Amino acid sequence: MAPRKNTKRAPNFRRLLKTSNVKLANKLKNKQYKQQNVAKKYRKEQKQLRQAARDVSAKVPKPLDQPKIKQPDDEYEVEEEHLPLDMLDDDDLEYMQSVGRSALFLTRNLNSSEPIHVKKRKNENKIERYEKMPRHLDTEPDKELIHLLPFKDKRGIIPRSVEKPVAMEEEEEEMPAVVQLHEEAMEPLPLLSMEERLLLRRKTLEDKKMHIATLASSILSAPDKNVKKLKELRSMLMEKDPHVAVTVRKLVMVSLLEIFKDITPSYRIRPLTEVEMTTKVRKETIYLREFEEGLVCQYKFYLENLEQTVKDWKQMKKKKSNVVSLKAYKGLAEVAIKCICELLVALPHFNFHNNIAVLVVPLMNDTSRKISAMCCETVENLFKQDKIGQASLCLVKIISGLVKSRTYQLRPAVLKTFLALRIKEVEVKKDSEDIAPKKRFLTCKEKKKNLSRMQRKWKKAEEKLEKELLETEAAESKDKKLKLHTEILNIVFLTYFRILKKGQKSVVLPVVLEGLAKFAHLINVEFFDDLLVVLYSLIDSGSLKYRECLHCIQAAFHILSGQGDVLNIDPMKFYTHLYKMLFALHAGNTNEEVLIMLQCLDVMLTKRRKQVSLQRAFAYIKRLTTLALNVLPNSAIGILATNRVLMNSFPKMDILLDSESQGSGLYLPELDEPEYCNAQNTALWELHYLQRHFHPVVQRFAAHLSVGAPSEGSGALRPELSRKHATELFEEFSMKGMTFNPPITSSTSNKKKSAMKCAFLDSELQNQINRLLENPPDAKELNFVEDLQTEQCT
Repeated sequence: MAPRKNTKRAPNFRRLLKTSNVKLANKLKNKQYKQQNVAKKYRKEQKQLRQAARDVSAKVPKPLDQPKIKQPDDEYEVEEEHLPLDMLDDDDLEYMQSVGRSALFLTRNLNSSEPIHVKKRKNENKIERYEKMPRHLDTEPDKELIHLLPFKDKRGIIPRSVEKPVAMEEEEEEMPAVVQLHEEAMEPLPLLSMEERLLLRRKTLEDKKMHIATLASSILSAPDKNVKKLKELRSMLMEKDPHVAVTVRKLVMVSLLEIFKDITPSYRIRPLTEVEMTTKVRKETIYLREFEEGLVCQYKFYLENLEQTVKDWKQMKKKKSNVVSLKAYKGLAEVAIKCICELLVALPHFNFHNNIAVLVVPLMNDTSRKISAMCCETVENLFKQDKIGQASLCLVKIISGLVKSRTYQLRPAVLKTFLALRIKEVEVKKDSEDIAPKKRFLTCKEKKKNLSRMQRKWKKAEEKLEKELLETEAAESKDKKLKLHTEILNIVFLTYFRILKKGQKSVVLPVVLEGLAKFAHLINVEFFDDLLVVLYSLIDSGSLKYRECLHCIQAAFHILSGQGDVLNIDPMKFYTHLYKMLFALHAGNTNEEVLIMLQCLDVMLTKRRKQVSLQRAFAYIKRLTTLALNVLPNSAIGILATNRVLMNSFPKMDILLDSESQGSGLYLPELDEPEYCNAQNTALWELHYLQRHFHPVVQRFAAHLSVGAPSEGSGALRPELSRKHATELFEEFSMKGMTFNPPITSSTSNKKKSAMKCAFLDSELQNQINRLLENPPDAKELNFVEDLQTEQCT
């Protein structure tokens, strides 16, 4: 007989497209799951059959005992006893007797009215039986029950419970009354006076101080053994006594600060790897690991407590307990911020330094001036002491993100911290010599092939010496420092350029210009043209103040004095702007702009003297000498020191000291073009007035310039004045303290004053003045015309 043909058709391509892979996978899973369930069910049934067979074979069937027939007392009872058997047929009676002989009949519960195989269906239809159960409403309140121990029978575990007796409820109702009577019987505590409260507070505070001092001294004496006491000391940050809570918390914060600064190692503690934890080590290493782990853990919790204190103050969160008032939170927050700032500067190498920086930087722009100044000063100190640049890079990134998130509207002091960065050198594009591959050491095969035995020996010793020299030079740390400084400066310039592009009306623009003036010599040459155009457009717009314009000019000339020397750019516009701005300088006690002006003059005229024409130099020295007549002494000294340098740089300046020389034209002091004002046709007559100045140093400088600024001879300056820069002289003779340096003595004595006073006063006039002073007339009686006529008649 031929095999049966398979009539099942293979699915076509269209059908396969309709059925997704997920659906096919689900079908396969369901099929496998059903097969597993069928196999499990079959194994379970076979197991139950084998167990039933074992139970039947173990039990011996016993015949039913014949029931003992009692002699009935009544006739009624006898009829009831025999009534069911009389009503049964012979076939039914024979069936009942056969069932009674079986073993199943012995194990069955005759009191139950359920079928024989009901247990199998019970487990299968639990939900259906629960749904068929009758419902009833809780119209009456539930009675309290006392649960007793359950007992177990053939049906299973049966729980037991009894109702709670009423007597117990009455006893419980009587208990609060007894407690209340007991509380009323207690006498209230005596109220303390104000003096007693202060004494109690002082005593409590002294005890807390002693406890803090004891814990701190024990930790400092043996940090590795008593590191667990840090937890006890830190727990005092949650002091609950409202009388001393604020003071104790402040003391604990400061104490933990000093402890961590003292016991913290000079390296970062990293977590152990799985391999390191499984390897066996010495006991000393185990103790060291336990100390480091406990120290890092407690340091982390301490920082979290400080951060939570600051957050509670910032969010003005009201606590449920009245331990610390809302006003006291500001004092606690200030102490916490001070501790965080100290840790930022003292432990820049330790764990969680970046977390501290993230917490400090937003507080630099806080509304509180005290907190903002504290955080800005901390960041500046960190920038000044950071030599490598790792910590500075993290802070610069966070500050740049803060500036961008606030849309350039923040305190200028935040960006002013960039001026404290210690960046003097960065990576530049390398030349062909630097790009060339460095000299490499020869391999063993090359040595054997090209060198003799003695030459190989000398070559080995030479290579060893070169390696040692490279290690002593620490070239790797220098390269790392240059790389970090380059990355820092890129972020700083990116922040500056964003503000120049999008935030020209921002309050931080003056600080940006000041920063560009400081770091302009480190900018890449590719940005010079665009940056000079932006700076000139800012000056020409007229929206900048005097100080901001000076910073723009300073930044432009710093760019041109560094790598910009190779560019063919004429900064004549910037020279004209500064020449025009000189007479707009503030001449009062707030003449801080003079220092920036002196720095600009040094970059524009002294360092670029080869690119400056003689007419431009004449115009500047004439206008600066005129300006020295109208400013404070320290400003005048700085300006005259700059004129001295210009006279030495341009020897033909002597023509301005000759009053008889004549030129081809007339000097035009009101013209704002230094090239065309004909300053060579005038003289420095202002020096004669400055020689009569009240300040002795100004007199000395004016006399020195009037004789041609000689370096030797009678007209030369003292070395302490000639060797100092103009900016240093400006700071040295500053009048910020409203005192002269050196102190100025009066030219005439009191005796000469009194003699001149007597010489100018007539004796008769003096007598009349004395008489009027003794008997002053009324204002109505004063008539100077009549008094004058009477005096003429007499």
